[in-house]
Amino acid sequence: MDSGIFTGRPGLEGRGPRGWFIGAGFSILFWTGPTWSLVWSVDEPEAWKAASTLALIAFFAAYVFLPQFSWRRGTRTGIASVGILVALNSVIIALLGKDALWTWTFLACAIAMTALPRWADFFLILGLAGASLVTQLLTGNADQAYFQPAIILSLGLMMSTFARLIRQTVRLREAQTELADAAVAAERSRVARDMHDILGHSLTVIAVKAELAGRLLDAASPDPAVDWEYLDKASAEIAAVQDLARGALADVRATVAGYRGVNVLAELATARTALESAGIDAELPGTVEQVPARHRELFGWVLREGVTNVVRHSGAAHCRVRFTPSSVLVEDDGVGPVSGARPGSGLAGIRERAGAAGGTVSTGPSELGGFRLAVEV
Repeated sequence: MDSGIFTGRPGLEGRGPRGWFIGAGFSILFWTGPTWSLVWSVDEPEAWKAASTLALIAFFAAYVFLPQFSWRRGTRTGIASVGILVALNSVIIALLGKDALWTWTFLACAIAMTALPRWADFFLILGLAGASLVTQLLTGNADQAYFQPAIILSLGLMMSTFARLIRQTVRLREAQTELADAAVAAERSRVARDMHDILGHSLTVIAVKAELAGRLLDAASPDPAVDWEYLDKASAEIAAVQDLARGALADVRATVAGYRGVNVLAELATARTALESAGIDAELPGTVEQVPARHRELFGWVLREGVTNVVRHSGAAHCRVRFTPSSVLVEDDGVGPVSGARPGSGLAGIRERAGAAGGTVSTGPSELGGFRLAVEV
């Protein structure tokens, strides 16, 4: 573990340390009486008693705080923490002798709960249990030589397993958070892409029809008897604008709800209307039967984006659309691609959709002299 397991994880930072503080605090309270008797009931100089008491206080303070501190800072801090614990415990053993070997149980638990490289805690605990066994045998406690090593080994390994479970739990929660963040980002991208594609196309057609209605009204003469034809056409265009506005609003609501789909046949009819309203000659397929069902939504988006760009940017007089079972082509005879121009968000959305379907997008000059947008899957 290179970095602290709790670092930068709100909501998780307090749980592991809090549990360790409670458990470590209770274990120290349990040993307060025996420790006090061990130091102050013997006939030793006051300086020795004071030094022993300070060494025990320092060791138990390190026992409580260093393991959880290393979890916040990482492996290097964990190694340093174990070094400090071992050094303080060595001072206690030097002062109190074999009567303080019971502190090795605390040392084993602290090692188990410290952030260390993989399996390092296991080998340290095993070595500590072995050292306890050898010490017991050398000091003449053969009858109880296996008791303390068994406690060190069992408690140490139990705490080590517990620490691993905590780490796995934190990593699982972190993975869940990352997945949730990725899902939110993907949904935001979807909404932004769909909003651009929906509103960009619909508002472009609305603008074209409103402009046409304005020209028809301007062309009307003061004599109402002469201009019924212009007024009827203008009225029809304004009614179409109203229908488009209602449709755009419905599309936005459906997009936000996540239920919107695109039908290539409907997009083909919409494209014909948009091109005719803009005064652009439309060369469109008469059918979409050759397009497989699995590609129809993607081809519908491509058709919508391509025709929107033709109406909005190209200044074209002619637009041609071609379908094959695996490709769609939209091209015009307008101004063509501008060198160094930055791709719009609409084309970026088409690339995302095509990429998700395993397809590729190509753009450039068309055979008609203008701009070409092609997608192949």
